[in-house]
Amino acid sequence: MAERQSTPPPKEAVVNESSLDIAGSSRHDIEPTEKPKAPWWSYIWDYDPGRSHGERAFIQKLDVFLVTMLSFGYFIKNLDQTNIANAFVSGMKEDLGMNGNQINLVDTAWTVGYVVGQIPSQIILTKVRPSVWVPSCELLWTLLTFCLAAAKTSNHVIVIRFFVGLAESIFYPAAHTVLGSWYKPSELGKRACIFHASSAAAGMFSGYLQAGVYSGLNGVNGFAGWQWLFIMDGIISLPICIAGFFILPDLPENTRAFYLNESDRIMAKERMDQVGRAPRTRLGRSAFKRIFGRWHVYLLTILYIIFINIGPSGSINPMALWLKAKGESVERINIIPTAAAAIQLVLTVSFAIISDAIRRRASIMSISTFLGGFAALLLAIWNIPDGLKWFAFLLQRAAVPYGPLSMSWANEICGADAEERAIVIGIMNSMGYAFNAWVPLLTFPQVDSPRFRKGFIFSTAAFGAQAIITAIVAFMYKRDQKRAKAPGMGGEEGVIVSALNHP
Repeated sequence: MAERQSTPPPKEAVVNESSLDIAGSSRHDIEPTEKPKAPWWSYIWDYDPGRSHGERAFIQKLDVFLVTMLSFGYFIKNLDQTNIANAFVSGMKEDLGMNGNQINLVDTAWTVGYVVGQIPSQIILTKVRPSVWVPSCELLWTLLTFCLAAAKTSNHVIVIRFFVGLAESIFYPAAHTVLGSWYKPSELGKRACIFHASSAAAGMFSGYLQAGVYSGLNGVNGFAGWQWLFIMDGIISLPICIAGFFILPDLPENTRAFYLNESDRIMAKERMDQVGRAPRTRLGRSAFKRIFGRWHVYLLTILYIIFINIGPSGSINPMALWLKAKGESVERINIIPTAAAAIQLVLTVSFAIISDAIRRRASIMSISTFLGGFAALLLAIWNIPDGLKWFAFLLQRAAVPYGPLSMSWANEICGADAEERAIVIGIMNSMGYAFNAWVPLLTFPQVDSPRFRKGFIFSTAAFGAQAIITAIVAFMYKRDQKRAKAPGMGGEEGVIVSALNHP
């Protein structure tokens, strides 16, 4: 693979992105002048006084088109996943006779499809334009979602969900690969977490949608409320799938997006060169030998396996099942848990802003681990005051921001090798869900609801393991940066300027 390297900075020097002129790739002279006072909004969003007007306009285009399109795509993916849980507690369980662990089998079928599709999809992504591959798969899972409304038995749901998982498997790793191909480290965390926060918005919207559909459409044209939920899901998803064909910008080296001009395309490639993020090359045997010869794939995969399996599967909502056991109405069962999704949304965006500002991914990820672990501990104890139990159920979702931050971290750790970045992100996600195909069957089986004693005990221990692996990855990344004498994002001051040499 061809290496793209710029002159390394002197030892112990920290390079600020604002000192690089994108148009000419030259350094501004460092003047001992007083720094201008930063505006108030610089604490919550990108602020770089040395950034040219052209670069600011370029980033705004990416934010408006790329981040928005990926966020809508992730919204419909998570709307589909959340709708299964909401449909289950809104009549599907009784209508389809799902009185055993059938909902766990539905989850397992989806997960098997999700695992099978991910690594092949990431390999395809190195050959096929994202603007073709991603929307095509979105369109497939949307059509399958319509089919769920016609399911007559739990076996029908299981088969359909397998193929839904196969189609949806491409989206999350592909989205992070594309984001990491356009944004610098100081910009990436916020965008990745805003993209991920759309999953919380989907969870909230699904709850409101099911409550409204159940009260307004239940029984209309012979369809139950839970069946109308899947129909509405498909109607919402269809225009988003079609828009993806026109709005996703592919990658800097092959983009043909209508909203990027030629100077934007040149700038995009130069920006990635400056932070040592390499473009795609041929994916062959030497690339796999290189990838599996580094620690990145092993430790980052363990990290993500723990994250994905730290709680119940997507179709099991402990809070909703607890509310159902308490005798709450269908509307309240769907609406009350949306408060937890709102907490997830706020914390995901807040942690991303702080993470990009202080350049310490591991530190902010550890806060998410602590909050999630504390909630799991309270629920493992269970016999606590009701007010504290409500607090624990709502706090559970504070653990979710760890996921998108870990993907941003992987983008940066593997940034000097485009093939490694794509494959490692795919392996992280696929292995995480490979374990998710069976771990929740043991830890959070449906028949244990609403107590889930062994599940919450497992979660408490898993959060401890998550803290340990986070510390190990942070140590290894800092060690590599010191060896390369290239200060970088993960340890975490400055910006990586030269790519690590390929072994």
